[in-house]
Amino acid sequence: MRVLSLTGELRKEQGHKMLRFRNFWIYSAGLASVWAVVLVLTLAIRGKESTQPVLWVFLGYCVGWVSTTIARYVYPPPKRWGSNLRQE
Repeated sequence: MRVLSLTGELRKEQGHKMLRFRNFWIYSAGLASVWAVVLVLTLAIRGKESTQPVLWVFLGYCVGWVSTTIARYVYPPPKRWGSNLRQE
């Protein structure tokens, strides 16, 4: 029974450690890394001439990312609104 308790405690501790990685900026850095790999591989495999469609998709992604980032600051998640109303 103590073993089950230990594994539950370890899971809780591990869960708390993972929560610090649930961050928009860490997610964005991961996506930037993946895009870098995609762009480098596309350039290496297809060459300079055939990379233009991938660059257009990347540009669209960047526009969407900036739009999302602005929206996150202008319109906070509903949890924040609810907690602000309760504090008044």
